[in-house]
Amino acid sequence: MKQVSVLGATGSIGDSTLAVIRKHLDQFKIHSLSAHTNVKKIVKLTLEFLPEYVVITDEVAYVSVKSELENCQTKVVYGTACLDQLVSESVVDLVVAGIVGNAGMPSVLAAVAAGKTLLLANKEAIVSAGHLVMSLAAKSGAKIIPLDSEHNAIYQCLGQQYQVGVRPADVNSITLTASGGPFWQKPENEFLHITPEQAVAHPKWDMGAKISVDSATLMNKGLEIIEAHWLFNMPNNDINVLVHPQSIIHSMVNFIDGSVLAQMGNPDMQIPISYGLGVDKRLKNDANFLNLLEIGSLTFVAADCQKFKCLQLARDAISLGGIAPAILNAANEVTVDAFLNRRIGFNQIAEYNDRMLNQIDIEAVESMEQLLQLDQQVRTQTNTLIKQKTNHQS
Repeated sequence: MKQVSVLGATGSIGDSTLAVIRKHLDQFKIHSLSAHTNVKKIVKLTLEFLPEYVVITDEVAYVSVKSELENCQTKVVYGTACLDQLVSESVVDLVVAGIVGNAGMPSVLAAVAAGKTLLLANKEAIVSAGHLVMSLAAKSGAKIIPLDSEHNAIYQCLGQQYQVGVRPADVNSITLTASGGPFWQKPENEFLHITPEQAVAHPKWDMGAKISVDSATLMNKGLEIIEAHWLFNMPNNDINVLVHPQSIIHSMVNFIDGSVLAQMGNPDMQIPISYGLGVDKRLKNDANFLNLLEIGSLTFVAADCQKFKCLQLARDAISLGGIAPAILNAANEVTVDAFLNRRIGFNQIAEYNDRMLNQIDIEAVESMEQLLQLDQQVRTQTNTLIKQKTNHQS
């Protein structure tokens, strides 16, 4: 019986993880769940799974959850420090890192430092702190299994003996696939008129507003290039991107003998999560089986870095090294939010991201504290830049 800690239990990764675990209650016991503000959902999940601990990271929500669960055997605790402590406990076998954003970074580093098997869905930890995470994993012996469908696809293609962070000797290159978002066929001169409503209408995946916009600008794929660079120890030039509108092939590995292995499946997060929970063994889940006859054909188109400038910015950030990916990630969060609130146009997301990437001196990544401080600095400067521009225009 494996003991599992699910961080971000009330989010989409938490939903998919717990859906798989429900089918395999003879193999998994929930050790701990965490949530931020979703009181109703975390109370319901706690009463269902009866974990040892529930961690709440919002003070007001903590008071409510503690009150509602006062007759439950589960210990309700407060704060991110408790998260870091719980994922390090010796009884925990698997940690699912589903907390979104920089808030999830400390617990990821704590789990890696403790040498855990980490099912990683938190992009920021690798994009911003890839150097810290991978060097820590090499020291502690932590096993990292990526849950992003693209990186999990590559991980599956590399075979059961593969250790994340090691460049496989028999691999020539890897290819990430991108749905292309809603605008891959739209002429660039029409980008000026794209509305937030159009940008969040993703053709294949049901996602939140931020990640839908990232998919529309291809920044999501850019961040995945940075992740792949760290997870598979691959140089920029050996990471390819293809637009594949059907989203059936999730990624491919190109081997030195000319062979190509691709992982295919319907777009459903239960597939990579069940492979992660099984620790390289396959588990049944609720995903629909793939019927290639129904699909009929698969198409591939080159990803246009000129048209989708955020894709090129991600490659530039890898080349710049150090804190550059963290700068790009923080700036992009601000610019996407500004676009969703109609403060800037769709085509200005890349413009402001580019300016921020070239405005701050690049240093080496040395600590999580440095990255969190940098994150605040970049957000403030990006907001100031947008404000100055919009004030000037008005």
